[in-house]
Amino acid sequence: MHHPTGVSRDSAAQTAVDILARLHTRRPRVHCITNSVAQNFTANILLAAGCVPSMTLSPEEIGSFVAGAQALLVNLGTLDAERRKAITTAVVGAVGSRLPWVLDPVFVDRAEPRAALAHELIGRRPSVVRLNHSEFLALTGNKPSPDAAMAYARKNKIVVGLSGETDIVTDGERIARIGNGHPLMANITAMGCAGSALLAACLAVEPDAIRATIAALVIFGVAGEIAAAKSTGPGSLAVNIVDNLYNLDEPKLAAYAKVD
Repeated sequence: MHHPTGVSRDSAAQTAVDILARLHTRRPRVHCITNSVAQNFTANILLAAGCVPSMTLSPEEIGSFVAGAQALLVNLGTLDAERRKAITTAVVGAVGSRLPWVLDPVFVDRAEPRAALAHELIGRRPSVVRLNHSEFLALTGNKPSPDAAMAYARKNKIVVGLSGETDIVTDGERIARIGNGHPLMANITAMGCAGSALLAACLAVEPDAIRATIAALVIFGVAGEIAAAKSTGPGSLAVNIVDNLYNLDEPKLAAYAKVD
């Protein structure tokens, strides 16, 4: 029988504090292949966290941009021919350079060719796969659960970040449940995409992928909770979350972190 190792709240909160400080100090470059509707918001989230975003898809440039980055995000949101080609070039470069990278398999439950590409990319072992319940079911054939997420992480030798009312993060041995965030965040286009980009940034400064993933979800979720408390709707939340991420500090993270 497999006995998972849990992650304590205090440890997770302190890790989030430490990683956020490293983001501000090191200012990692994060190259994002992402949704066309997500680029502006994603870039603003990364800038607010102290990072340097880039978004080019140009076949003449993407190899150099990935080589000069400290992490890569691959998001399958608007999967046109240009992005497919860019993904191949970027992932080959990242794997060859042992660059940490995140796969966000958006809408793999909607189209089989997209799911096939996601399976192929998972075979290249991204550092983290961040996905929701529908996407997990489409890729694994199993209903989302802590045990299913752990089994999938072990099988593929990756970290799984399974988002939901309570997020589950596991590398197949360790597991954490994160309760940060706010329902209003689901009403903003690109919120999940931006969160995956922040996760890639955390991987740039933290080699332990599960620690980086937990930190990213806590940081983003806490910023969202604080922003929601002063927002009147999704429009004001989109602005407030950028501001609150920019102003996030150790006392707020320590007070708001919800991890077990």
